[in-house]
Amino acid sequence: MADEAGTGVRPVRWGILATGSIASRFAGDALRMPDAELVAVGSRAKGPAEDFARRFDIPRAYGSWAELAADDGVDVVYVATPHNAHHAAVRACLEAGRAVLCEKPFTLNAAEAESLVALARSRDRFLMEAMWMYCNPAIRRMAGLVRDGAIGEVRAVQADFGIGGPLDPGHRLLDPALGGGALLDLGVYPVSFAQLLLGEPTEVAAWARLTGGVDTNTGLVLGFASGAVATLTTSLVADTPRTASVTGSAGRIEFPRGFFFADRFVLHRPGREPEEFAEPGPADTFAHQISEVTRCLRAGALESPLVPLDGSLAVMRTLDAARARIGLRYPGE
Repeated sequence: MADEAGTGVRPVRWGILATGSIASRFAGDALRMPDAELVAVGSRAKGPAEDFARRFDIPRAYGSWAELAADDGVDVVYVATPHNAHHAAVRACLEAGRAVLCEKPFTLNAAEAESLVALARSRDRFLMEAMWMYCNPAIRRMAGLVRDGAIGEVRAVQADFGIGGPLDPGHRLLDPALGGGALLDLGVYPVSFAQLLLGEPTEVAAWARLTGGVDTNTGLVLGFASGAVATLTTSLVADTPRTASVTGSAGRIEFPRGFFFADRFVLHRPGREPEEFAEPGPADTFAHQISEVTRCLRAGALESPLVPLDGSLAVMRTLDAARARIGLRYPGE
């Protein structure tokens, strides 16, 4: 990606599809990065796109997804719509030749995700799920320690992510038409944490309280071929500790509250003092995944080794299996 004058490497040019709170957080973080340039924003209506563009000094605002996707001055589009629109939005961008970073969960279900991965691969276009946890330096360091055998064979993983509410009755998380519920929006983090360490489970057990067509309090137990087990919870009605741990045959690693954007963890091993590992700099930021997308695009890679597409598909299959166990289907499925 040489700059127009051929004197160096230019910033990656980002388009943002949608204008909600997540898109705003992403834009704010991107503006602080020298290798990222916000050049366009698209929404279903011109007004919100123009308002967003003014807030973040973005030069081009479009009143449709198709117009944003057709902008040849955009290198990659960040899709920040509600879950139910991910499939259509990503497809529009890929078909127009754009690289895509899509907010988690990848899609509503595994079939939608599989179709997008197939499309990206057939078009030789970069595609990545915006699972920022996988790009987090502390998570990456922990995974490296586990791979290197610091705690022996992994035997148990625990993770939870719940919020106490109450949510406004019109909140998107309570709307089945938008793919609401705890599992897809919050539970994707505990599931992704477990599968980062253990791969795809062979068994999925789940229970949930369903309210108004969405899950509001959900528990999962995942079983793995190695004999390991993961116990995971997610909730819209309980402010859980939001911690995570991984226990092996020779020790355990514990993350504090907010494990999905942690800047530290503690390694416990028998006969040794606990060791704290801390990573400098902010952790609650989109910067790490923006940097990973930038690195991939400049290297000509079509997917990220940190957030591989096959891994995203495996998580979607687990979420599908859990929804089947709890009897949760979304309109149109």
